[in-house]
Amino acid sequence: METTTPDLTYEVATLLREAGKAHHEAFIEADGVDEDWPLWYAEHLKDDLRRLLNAKFTKSELVYMLVTADKEMALLAPGADWPTFWAKLFVERYT
Repeated sequence: METTTPDLTYEVATLLREAGKAHHEAFIEADGVDEDWPLWYAEHLKDDLRRLLNAKFTKSELVYMLVTADKEMALLAPGADWPTFWAKLFVERYT
């Protein structure tokens, strides 16, 4: 059975949400604050995102996509649910 775009977007958003929780726990002493968060997220997410999106990308490209998603959300949809917004961008880019 082929995964539909809404299903894939939901799966990617769930993965991003779980990564957000893991990141906050990893940086609990700093209340989740991490200036280099894209590096942590890229390392944490790359294998699962590659599998989910059936895509090949480098860690550097993923860092770029994470930063781009963050900046686009700030411009286009401030206050939106970040995992859902970012997931849509990733699915559009890689499928």
